[in-house]
Amino acid sequence: MIFRRSRAALLAASILSVPVAMSPVMVQPASAQWIVYDPTNYVQNVLSAARALEQINNQITSLQNEATMLINQARNLASLPYSSLQRLQQSVQRTQQLLAQAQRIAYDVQQIDQAFTSTYGNASLSASDQQLVAQGRERWQNTVGGLQDAMRVQAGVVGNIETNRAEMSALIGQSQGATGALQAAQAGNQLLALQAQQLADLTAVVAANGRAQALSEAERAAAAEQGREQRRRFLTPGSGYQPGNARMFPNGN
Repeated sequence: MIFRRSRAALLAASILSVPVAMSPVMVQPASAQWIVYDPTNYVQNVLSAARALEQINNQITSLQNEATMLINQARNLASLPYSSLQRLQQSVQRTQQLLAQAQRIAYDVQQIDQAFTSTYGNASLSASDQQLVAQGRERWQNTVGGLQDAMRVQAGVVGNIETNRAEMSALIGQSQGATGALQAAQAGNQLLALQAQQLADLTAVVAANGRAQALSEAERAAAAEQGREQRRRFLTPGSGYQPGNARMFPNGN
């Protein structure tokens, strides 16, 4: 009886010890090798990267716009590489020289007043016939000189027409090819200067023609006054004609 119990206990102990001996040993790894995927975090990372890329693109676009603006400003501030000022000034100077070369009675107020008082005034009652004739000749010379001066000014202005045509063509070409606002404005200003020079030539022609016409009218008026004085002297009673002996031959034959 005792033997059977001991044998049963030994068998039970053997059975209980088998799983422990036959089971594999479980060892805890030093570190986990598992990859964890978080969809929410992934979406947030993608959105952040997209926003960063958009900001970079915006910065690039802004830099491109600034560069374009600087280029346009440089074009707008670029000066016109053409100037007609010197040639226009030369044309004006030529016309001024012709006006300054006016003969006898020039464009001077005091000189004009003096000439009209002494030469174009009323005929002097005390002047001799020779003096009246000399004054008439002086007035005629003034008129001829004024007409000559007017024609010289007209010739000078006509000579400026070709220069003005060339300058106008060049300035219009520069204006059409302007790369910026400043160049276009400068071309426009030079065209206005050309127009001012043409107006100066026109003024010179009008002044020269007016001077010549005024001298001619003044001569006509003075000649009429002188004619009245000479007629008065001729009709004034005096000694008149006194007959005398006329000898055609010295010997009286």
